[in-house]
Amino acid sequence: LPAGFGITSLDETFDLFQYRRVLWKGFDHEPEGPFEFTDETKRDAAAEMMRPHVDLSLKIAAVAADGNFVSYCGLWYDRQLHYAVVEPLATDPAYRRLGLGKAVVLEGIRRVARRGAKRVLVGSAQPFYYHIGFRPYRTSTVWRETS
Repeated sequence: LPAGFGITSLDETFDLFQYRRVLWKGFDHEPEGPFEFTDETKRDAAAEMMRPHVDLSLKIAAVAADGNFVSYCGLWYDRQLHYAVVEPLATDPAYRRLGLGKAVVLEGIRRVARRGAKRVLVGSAQPFYYHIGFRPYRTSTVWRETS
């Protein structure tokens, strides 16, 4: 982790504004206009975190010195099947290529490994995942009706 950055989880730092802001920036929504955190957005974000199977300690963020979340990785862990899923992962474009995305993913992997995870799955073929050590385990084709 570069100097000046830290790691937290939503269990430790429950900040829905920062959570939604890093996802908005990380998924490149800035060209659509400024980020707005309305009462409705806040209610939706709170409801999202209160769903069954949400574990706030597996919602990991890299935090800049100013307190802003600048990278975020959510993990879902299935205790019965001993696997976890990385979803979503987003890094603020101003903080990309600093190793922050890798840091939040690896912190999440450490946490689920301590709980017994044998595999961590990613539903993406983005080169980023190859660069941090993921390899194809299984692929599939999804069909849809076009008529």
